[in-house]
Amino acid sequence: MQVWIGFQVFLFPFLSLTTPSGIGFSSLLFLLSALCVPRKAWAALTPHWKEIRWVVAAFWFQFALAIVALLVRPEAGLDSLDKPSRMLLALSSMALVLLARPSPATLWWGVVAGSVAALPFVAWQRIVLQVERPGGFLNAITFGDLALVLGLVALTAAIDYRHHTRKALLAGVGAIAGLAACMLTGTRGAWVALALAALLFLSYAQLLRSRKVRLLLAGSFALVGAAFFVPATGMQERALQGVDDVQTWVDGGNVFTNVGTRLELWKGAAILIEERPLFGLDRNTVRAEIRHLVEQGTLDPAILSLEHLHNDALQALATGGVFGLAAWIGILAAPFIFFARQMGRVSADAKTRFAPALAGMLVVLCYFSFGLTEVIFWSLKGSMFYALMVFLLMGFCLAAQPAREAKVEQRGN
Repeated sequence: MQVWIGFQVFLFPFLSLTTPSGIGFSSLLFLLSALCVPRKAWAALTPHWKEIRWVVAAFWFQFALAIVALLVRPEAGLDSLDKPSRMLLALSSMALVLLARPSPATLWWGVVAGSVAALPFVAWQRIVLQVERPGGFLNAITFGDLALVLGLVALTAAIDYRHHTRKALLAGVGAIAGLAACMLTGTRGAWVALALAALLFLSYAQLLRSRKVRLLLAGSFALVGAAFFVPATGMQERALQGVDDVQTWVDGGNVFTNVGTRLELWKGAAILIEERPLFGLDRNTVRAEIRHLVEQGTLDPAILSLEHLHNDALQALATGGVFGLAAWIGILAAPFIFFARQMGRVSADAKTRFAPALAGMLVVLCYFSFGLTEVIFWSLKGSMFYALMVFLLMGFCLAAQPAREAKVEQRGN
């Protein structure tokens, strides 16, 4: 059981970016494995219920809200339940980690392998095929975002292995590969996540006492900084272009730019949210209302080809009102608080405990950052990657608790 679950844990991040259905395959595999031992899986979760209940409740609330929305708006179709239900069922991955207790190394090396495999995959598209915004089997933004998450988790793995030079170097290679793959996609939204990640690392300065860790962190972020000034990466050009796009939109000029269309969409979203702030509108109605505003001349026709509002909070408000916004906040805030509490309970010397918690906080921060300029939870793959990564890291945090502490938690329930 331990070997089988460990293999699944490794497989998930390794296949995420280099196969068309690796994320979905992994989620199904975790669920089927849990269904083979349902009582044991549930029994493994029960002692930790007090710690995980709010996270589970957040994903349950999102699913329940989708059910209510379907009952009120049947035209949405049963497929509207697919994503929230599968995100909730990703809980099976945490149950299996707690049951089988595989080593965290299975996740670390899966993340490193996934990052290293993603770099040549997207580099081939960018350099050989001359694709300006490569994204593999995903769109460029989602690929870049997930590559960044893999890179930052690999960086956490390198910190975890700070006392093992070879392992730390290999994990460091994975971190740099993930960051490089992200840069090759030209995804600007990931830059905010990098800034927040740097602040998070600094807030836990005790992790930087190791000279190897300081060099690794400095090298990784220096790579990104240096890449900004290398014309071939296009980072500087895209940054300057973004500033110019904002100024052009403010001056009433061309809207048909990456930034201009986002600003125009946000303008339309504000109008729709003001009209229906409590319950919002279903997705199809939101698109119809946006089209109506374009026909009225309120919005520019350049935004008609876009599927969503390019902001997670605005998308949640427009399609679910304040309840939708609460669901979005819940699936971010509840896991972040869980991981922050785990970090607060351990010292930097507790090797097996701080790394999964730090990685979990990075995952949540990244998704929050991505959602500022993109609806990262729009795609099933982006949503499932988040749910599986969060629940797996929660499982490793809880599995690393000393036996005496786990017994105290069980008595508290």
